[in-house]
Amino acid sequence: MSQPRNLDPYTGPRAFYGAELRRLREQAKMSQEQLGERVFCSGSYIGQFESAARRPQLDMSRMFDELLGSGEHLQRLCRLARTSKVADYFADAAELECLARAISEYAPVLVPGLLQTEEYARAITRTANPFAPPEDVEELVRARMDRQQVLDGPAAPVLWAILHEAVLLAPIGGREVMRHQALHIAELARRPRVVVQILPFTAMTEAFMGSMLSVMAFADSPTVVYTEGAGSGQLIEEPALVEHSTRAYDLARAAALSPSASLALLASVAEDYANP
Repeated sequence: MSQPRNLDPYTGPRAFYGAELRRLREQAKMSQEQLGERVFCSGSYIGQFESAARRPQLDMSRMFDELLGSGEHLQRLCRLARTSKVADYFADAAELECLARAISEYAPVLVPGLLQTEEYARAITRTANPFAPPEDVEELVRARMDRQQVLDGPAAPVLWAILHEAVLLAPIGGREVMRHQALHIAELARRPRVVVQILPFTAMTEAFMGSMLSVMAFADSPTVVYTEGAGSGQLIEEPALVEHSTRAYDLARAAALSPSASLALLASVAEDYANP
């Protein structure tokens, strides 16, 4: 069970939500485990909401209100606490990135956000938001760069990224942007807790995944999967679907080039962009 942290409930909407959930739970004389059983989750999961470690969920807030007799109080606070600097469909996954001990990503078309350079991120954001004001584009780029801080420090998760070869050949932002991007991925791949593999076109018959996939494993919570398409994303927690996605990822990992061969290919791609 997660132990309560002495948070100031007035530091932000999420902290206030957590404090209110704890107050209502204790008022009902229920432990975190007891409340978790009633809403089909663990006590530690409840603790993550109360300690503001995890963004509140609207469907769970609705169940909390029903069980704790709080009307729509927690639902209203949930809507306020769910404001985010990233796209709403990705916000829950972004929160989980900060808690994961291991992140395994597959990218079929674009470089994953955790591996992007600022120039690449800007080119992608401008393409995806062609009518957005420049200041909005820059805010989104900054949010993506801030996400990458999860890879720094002693508590950084293990990041395993499989990039389809097509990711390296799409000239996003131009040749110079792609050259820097390839070199940046290679630099990250030399870190102790980062592994990068390239899945070549020739391996498509051995391993195929049609959309971006991120498998996130945690120290005290079940593994979850996040998939994303154009302008949409889905967080998958159902155990059978998580297992299916994990097995598909393992097949791609087995079919991909070795980490050392992938580094050699990244160097070759960077040279090709430098010398067309």
